[in-house]
Amino acid sequence: MDPEVVTLSTPRPVRRSLLVQRWADLAFLHWTADPALVAPLLPAGTGPDTLDGVTYVGLIGFRMQGVGFLRGPGVPYFGTFAETNVRLYSVDAAGRRGVVFRSLEAERLIPVLVARAALNLPYMWSRMRLTRDGDVLTYTTRRRWPGPRGAASAMTVRVGAPITHPSPVEQFVTARWGLHTSVGGRTVHLANDHPVWPLHRAELLSLSDTLIAAAGLPQPVGPPVSVLYSPGVPVTFGTTA
Repeated sequence: MDPEVVTLSTPRPVRRSLLVQRWADLAFLHWTADPALVAPLLPAGTGPDTLDGVTYVGLIGFRMQGVGFLRGPGVPYFGTFAETNVRLYSVDAAGRRGVVFRSLEAERLIPVLVARAALNLPYMWSRMRLTRDGDVLTYTTRRRWPGPRGAASAMTVRVGAPITHPSPVEQFVTARWGLHTSVGGRTVHLANDHPVWPLHRAELLSLSDTLIAAAGLPQPVGPPVSVLYSPGVPVTFGTTA
């Protein structure tokens, strides 16, 4: 298995759109992880994607905006909501890199139910808030359903300078052009397409989190090795054939 090098500019174009949306005001927190530790948590037929022998666990907070079906307009109210996810990084035998979500907290119940039923994604209904005061953003969430109820996260970051030349790690954790999930006992890769990420340095001001442990991963020790911010991108999910 020798997939192509990940870059910020090599998406596989989506030819048939299934979903459109915008990801806005993203905070990316990442810690290194042992590939052998996360391998059992990935769908069949995929393995941990690695960089210099390690993989990463991500805690990502953002606002989902304007979710719409096919290429249609966003669904009013239900298509815009705060989200925080815990994710791992995967690659399959065809060399398709992606993310594997261990949990996705969202504040709208209907999208949670639809995503769980249609794509077997581990969406969770949560009380959530995303606030901004100048260059400081705070993301808070507390799980409602399903369990473990009370799993929570609160993180505050300060946005820094734009990044003109992302490092290999910064590319690795953001240039992900799809997700792997198991649907009906079969592992599928759902591709996405979006412009190059506008990335900024960010400073983590505070963090209290139990979502990572609730997702079946050891709670990270020490601060994240990477903290990034992006104002966001428009995204299309669909098929590449």
